[in-house]
Amino acid sequence: MNSYDLNAQLRHCYDALQTGGRRPLIGITANYADAACKLGEGYYKQIVAAGGVPVVLPPLSNRETLLGMLDRIDALLLSGGADINPLYAGEQPDPRLGGINSERDLPELLLCRLAANRQMPILGICRGIQTMAMALGGHVAQHIDTPVKHSQDAPRTEPTHTVALVAGSLLARLYASVPAAPLSPSPSCLEASSSCPVDGGIAAMPLFVNSFHHQAVDNPGPAFRVAATATDGTIEAIESSEEKPFLGVQWHPECMGEDGLPLFRWLVSEARLYQKAKTLHHHIVTLDTHCDTPMLFPQGIDFATRDPRILVSLPKMREGLLDATIMVAYLPQKKWSVEGGVWKEEAGEPCTPRSYADSIFDKIEEIVAGHSDHLALARTPDDLWLNKRHGKKSIMLGIENGLALEGDLRNVRHFAKRGVVYITLCHNGDNDLCDSAKGNQTHGGVSDFGAKVIRQMNRLGLMVDLSHAAESSFYDALQLSRTPIVCSHSSARALCDHPRNLTDDQMRCLAQRGGVCQITLYHGFLKKDGEATILDAMEHLEHAVKVMGIDHVGLGTDFDGDGGVRGLADASELTLYTRQLLRRRFSDEDIEKLWGGNFLRVMKEVQKVRQ
Repeated sequence: MNSYDLNAQLRHCYDALQTGGRRPLIGITANYADAACKLGEGYYKQIVAAGGVPVVLPPLSNRETLLGMLDRIDALLLSGGADINPLYAGEQPDPRLGGINSERDLPELLLCRLAANRQMPILGICRGIQTMAMALGGHVAQHIDTPVKHSQDAPRTEPTHTVALVAGSLLARLYASVPAAPLSPSPSCLEASSSCPVDGGIAAMPLFVNSFHHQAVDNPGPAFRVAATATDGTIEAIESSEEKPFLGVQWHPECMGEDGLPLFRWLVSEARLYQKAKTLHHHIVTLDTHCDTPMLFPQGIDFATRDPRILVSLPKMREGLLDATIMVAYLPQKKWSVEGGVWKEEAGEPCTPRSYADSIFDKIEEIVAGHSDHLALARTPDDLWLNKRHGKKSIMLGIENGLALEGDLRNVRHFAKRGVVYITLCHNGDNDLCDSAKGNQTHGGVSDFGAKVIRQMNRLGLMVDLSHAAESSFYDALQLSRTPIVCSHSSARALCDHPRNLTDDQMRCLAQRGGVCQITLYHGFLKKDGEATILDAMEHLEHAVKVMGIDHVGLGTDFDGDGGVRGLADASELTLYTRQLLRRRFSDEDIEKLWGGNFLRVMKEVQKVRQ
C-alpha cells in the first residue's frame, strides 16, 4: 500500500475498526517545560507496539479534569522527569536535590492516588516509581550515595548496570522467557548481581538496564514489595503487595526497544482486563449481600465521603463499581438482657431489640434521603435495575440475628413492611429461633418458635438466611422452608475448618433446594493460620462452584463486620474480584451469576408470594 494514498490509508483504518474490540487507552503523564507539554517518543511508541492506544495526560490538578481523565482511560503510565518536591514528604530539600517540576508534582500525585483507588493498572517509570511510592505511603530518598553510579552519561538506549529480580516476583515472571541481557556480561558481573540479597529472598538472574537518576525509593511502604535491586542495594523496582496491577521500575524501558517491551505488554494486558471488568460492571448488577457498615453509624461516619473508618461508602462503591449492598441491622448476642419480661440493652441508651433495628433503618433512610441524587433504597431485583438505570447506588435492608423479633411473630410482618429482604436467624449464640454454630445446642436445631418464624417469612416473601447457624439448624430450616434458603456470608469448611463455614454436604443440600452460598471475606473463615488474601477467597469461591454448581454461589463480603482481606480490603477494590474471575476464564454469563445474579434469582422466587 502506497503510504501517500490517503484513501487507501483510510480504508485500512476502517478495516481495523471492524476487527474486534477497542484497544485499551493508556494515559501517559506528560513532562512540562518552557510552557509546553512534552513527551518522549519511546513512551507512546512502546504502548503502540504492545497493542494499546496512547493518550497524553497534561499536568492539570483540577479535580473534575483528573476524574474525567480517569473515566476515559484503562491504565496509567507515569513517565520520567525531574525530582519531586520533598515538601510533599514533609521534608526540607537536601543540598544535592536536583531540579523539581512544580507543574507536575501535585497533578501526578493526585492522579496516582485516584487511579490506585480505582484499582486501575499503573506502570511507573523512573520518576514514576517515585511518584507511586510518594502517593501510596512509601518514601523517596532525595539523593543516594552508593558504590554504583546511577546517573549515567551514556545514551539512554545503552544498558549501564544490572538489577537482580526477586525470584517469584511479577518482574521475574515477565522476564522469564527474555534473555538475561542484550550484552555478553562477564562472569564476575553475573556473580555480583545474582548474589544480591533482596529482603531475605533469593535473587533471580540479573537483568541489564539503563538508569539515569539520583533519587530512589528507599521504603516502598505497605502497598508495595521490592521486586528488584541493584548490586548496591538500591531499590530498582516495586510491585503491589496486594495482588493489584501496580508496577514501578527505576530504569527507562521506553528507550530499550524489544528489551523494554515486556513491561508495556504487561500494562496493556492488564488494561484489557480492567476495560473488560468496567464493561461487565456496566451491563450487570453487582451486589454484595452482606455488610455491617451501620454498626459504625454511632461514630458519626460520613457515607458520602471516603471516610477511612468505613469500608463501604458512596465513593468506595463508585470506585469499585459496586451497584448495591445489603446493609444489616446487627444485634450482638450478649448485648441484650431480659428483666421482668422487658428487653433492656446492657450498654448505651435503653431500647428494645426491635427499636434498635428500627433506629438503624431510620439512619439508613436518612442517609439515602440526604443523597437522593446518588443513592436509593431497593426492595426487589427490579428496584436494583431501575436505580442503576438512573445512575444511583442501591441499599437493601437486612437483619442479622432474630433477636430483633423479640419473640413476637407479629414483628416479622413489621420488618417486612420496612423493606427487609432477609433475616439471619441467629448470630454467635443460640437464641429463641435456633441454635448457633457457636452455641450450646439449646434446641437441637430450629425451635418451635423458629419454625413459625420461617413459615411466616415464607408467607411474607422474606429470605431465610442461615449464615451463623448450627448444622442442626441448617438442616431443619432446609426442610421447614417452602422457598430456597440463603447463606449470605459463609465460606467452605473443606478449606478452612471452622464451624461457621459450610460443609460440602451442606453446600450440596443447599444447591439441591435452590439456595445460594455467598463466599465471605472474613480472615478466620478463609484461612486457619496466617493472613488470608484475595487468592484464598477465590479458592473458596471455586470450591463452592465445584461442589454446588455455578448457579448457587456469590459474594457476601462482611465489610465493616471484620470482613476484608488483602486485595479485597474494601468496596473500592471489588473490581479486583471481577479481574480474578476473568483470569480464571469464567464466562460473562457466569460472572453475572457470581456477582449477585444467583442471589437475586432466589430473592425473586421468594418474593413471588408478595406479588
